[in-house]
Amino acid sequence: MSVELSATAALGLWHHVTLAQVQDDGPDLSLRQLTLLLHIYLVPPPHTVRGLAATLNVTKPVITRALDTMGEMGLVDRVRDDMDRRNVIIKRTVAGALYLEKLGDLIMDRARTMRS
Repeated sequence: MSVELSATAALGLWHHVTLAQVQDDGPDLSLRQLTLLLHIYLVPPPHTVRGLAATLNVTKPVITRALDTMGEMGLVDRVRDDMDRRNVIIKRTVAGALYLEKLGDLIMDRARTMRS
């Protein structure tokens, strides 16, 4: 599926989506947290703190803080790797999947509204 948008239209869509997110009662994620969540759900697992830090080009404590917050919201879970107890595996949750499904629906709805 190909979508043709001008830079201004793309920014307008992003503005409408982020405005709706802020106005909603749901979790208010930072751009870093949202990027992490999307990566965890859209890129096949396994996901580790070390791997996420390398992908985002940030330190492990940065990832840990973001995961702490998202864990408190129920969007992700962490478990020790049984094969290597030094590794922490990031797990998807039902709440996280529902959050992203709702976000996807919101993006599609706002895109349709802009075309009308």
